Formats: sequence, C-alpha cells, structure tokens
Amino acid sequence: MTSRIKTLVGALVLAASGVASAQTLLNASYDVAREFYKDYNAAFVANYKKTTGKDVKVDMSHGGSSAQARAVADGLDADVVTMNTSTDIDFLASAGVVAKDWPKRFPDDASPTTSTMLFLTRNGNPKGIKDWDDLIRPGVQVVVVNPKTGGNGRYAYLAAWGYVKKKGGTDAQAAEFVGKLFKNVPVLARGGRDATTAFLQRNIGDVLITFESEVLSIDREFGAGKVDTVYPSISVLVENPVAVVDRTVAKKGTGDLAKAYLDYLYSDEAQEIAAKHALRPRSEAILKKYAASFKPVQLFTVQELFGGLAQAQKVHFDDGGQFDRLYTPGAR
Repeated sequence: MTSRIKTLVGALVLAASGVASAQTLLNASYDVAREFYKDYNAAFVANYKKTTGKDVKVDMSHGGSSAQARAVADGLDADVVTMNTSTDIDFLASAGVVAKDWPKRFPDDASPTTSTMLFLTRNGNPKGIKDWDDLIRPGVQVVVVNPKTGGNGRYAYLAAWGYVKKKGGTDAQAAEFVGKLFKNVPVLARGGRDATTAFLQRNIGDVLITFESEVLSIDREFGAGKVDTVYPSISVLVENPVAVVDRTVAKKGTGDLAKAYLDYLYSDEAQEIAAKHALRPRSEAILKKYAASFKPVQLFTVQELFGGLAQAQKVHFDDGGQFDRLYTPGAR
C-alpha cells in the first residue's frame, strides 16, 4: 500500500470515527416550539463545534406538553425537556426522572423565555372578537387545547379565569364564565399544533386561543394574512421551563452536553432567535430591541391568582377537578 493510499485510508477512518463519536441529544418539547428549536439547534450545534471542537446532533420530539412528559416518564430517552408549563416537569421530578430542585439549576426558575395567550381569528375578524367576553357569545366557536393534555390549554383556561378575577369577579363568576367559554368549544385539541391544524386546515371554529409565538409560525407555514391577531385586555404570563433529564443523561453519559444545551438558551444569540420567533426573551436588552414585536398587555402571574401552577393543577386540572366539573364533552 502506498503512503498516499495509507494517508487516505487513515483520513477516512478518522472521519468515520468522528461521525461515530458525535454525541446525540434528544429534546422532548411542546408542539408550538418546533420552529424555534429548529433554528436554535442549528445555532447550538455550530457554537458547540466552535467552542469544543466536538460534533453533536440534536433530535427533537414534539407533542402536547403533558403528553410529552408522560412519554418521558414512560421511558422516552430524552436528555432534556423544554416545556411550556412547570407542572409537566414537576411531574417528572416526582417520578424521579428529573432533579427535585430543577428550577434552581438554571436562571429565572429555569425558564429562559416567556410568552402569553392571545386570540387568532379568521382574516378580517368577521365575528368582531376583541376580548374574552366575546368568546362566550352565542354562535362563536372557540378552538382550544385540552387542558388535560397540553400546557397551551391550561394557560388558556387560567387566562380566561384570571380575566374575570382581575376585573373584580369571584371564583364562582369565573367558573361560570369559563364554563360558558368551553360550551363554545366544538372539539378539544390534543396540543398546540393540533389546535392550529383544526383551525386553519379543517376550518373549525371562529377563534383560536394560543401562544403569542404561534402567530409567526402560522404566517411562515400557511402564509401571511390568513389570520388576524387579537390581544385581549388581560392575559397570563407564560413561562417556558427547561430541565435536564437526569435518568437519561446518567445512562448515556450526556450530562455535560445536556447542561451546555440548556445553558446556551440564555446566550444573546439564543435570546435573539427566541425574539425572532415571538418568544419573549429574558434578556432586557434584547426584549427592548424587539419591543415592536411584543404588544404591551396587562399580564398576571399564575402565582398571583392561583398560588402557582402546582396548586392550579390540583384544583383545576387533576381528575375530578374544576375543569372536569365544568366541561362535559359533547355538551353544547
């Protein structure tokens, strides 16, 4: 074998071993984050290669936030979870899959971005939807995610309940209001993307309650001008929490990589990518830079009105809770 051929063979062996040794990371995430993580992953992979010299491949699993949490609990080997509600990560912590103190492992209670809930209507807003009160009018059909299967739905429910409370209403009045709203729901979607598909592709409903970030995704996927965006007068602050899945990284030896992946979410580059995807960045400087993208709205926190998401879960969304009492499938 000539030295030239030996060199070529050696290079091929090194290249092959490099590909084989590239670590793979799986992120189990919620539906509406698809486009953000597509861009974020590309930025992270490039930065990781630049700073460590190592190759990494990031795989994604998307679905309703709670459905994803259950899949991970049942054995899906995700290295990290990036959710839209802390109760789904608390569930994994209670199962021993994620560290009990996961909110302390990263800044801002391990929530690198925030969002809020708003309304999307058909182009031209033919039903004249302006605020939450319009969603309980006769003849208005509302598309929303099932609060049992997705954080998107839980936040929609809590935003509607909180709207009544912030206007001085009682819990009884809030329950009556939310009950009327869900009577206008023709079918509950499994996750955020399922809700968008029902609204835009299956032409179900007059208004879609969803995350602020979904507006941009719809414009990109379905074309601008398909929907009108309506900001209600009052809405809920949504935090998007993240965590390392200790069970998986211990098995795969990917703990450092998983931490680096979530740490990078707080970098200026990642925060800017978030802003471009209509996720509200934690960085004040970048939020200010993209201020035109984020319309001011009166926001309340889940802690303020419900004592936190864990308490809201027990009272409203656990089996036999408030949601089960006010929502009867098929009752219109």
